[in-house]
Amino acid sequence: MYQSKRSDIFVVMGVSGCGKSTVGAQLAAALGLPFLEGDTLHPAGNVARMAAGFALSDADRAGWLQTLAERIGAARRTGQGLVLSCSALKCSYRDILRQGAPELHFLYLHGDYELLAARMAARMAARTGHYMPLSLLASQLATLEVPGVGEDAQSFDMASRPEAIVAAVAARWPSHDASQSAS
Repeated sequence: MYQSKRSDIFVVMGVSGCGKSTVGAQLAAALGLPFLEGDTLHPAGNVARMAAGFALSDADRAGWLQTLAERIGAARRTGQGLVLSCSALKCSYRDILRQGAPELHFLYLHGDYELLAARMAARMAARTGHYMPLSLLASQLATLEVPGVGEDAQSFDMASRPEAIVAAVAARWPSHDASQSAS
């Protein structure tokens, strides 16, 4: 099993329905790191807007992103590490998150519209309590800026099994012990 460096901080990102929470929780468990579901930190007003089918603006997201950056910063200061699920749709949003820890590792989950829509519809039908309606998927995709060159981001097809994604992450970021023995 992969042993994370205490300071590893991962952000599992992508649009709604891509599997951020599932992959994030499994990755945290595999790495022995705390998991933070970013959606739980949205202010009530943001949740109400999204539940009513209104897309959030940059201004709506600003306080939420700052709160997430503060949580990231706290993990960095304590050297504990963290796995955070967060849409992080724009480069400017990711830059806010990096204020907490410049060395964030972004794991970008992507996939086709049909699979995203099917997952969101199934979640709503199962009444999981998630507030994001399918009607906002198009606005999230329109807002999305795919992580580019210069960003520490690894892309994964959301159609992959979560376990396969977790294994790939472990292969990309070798254990602290393995790094020391290689030097």
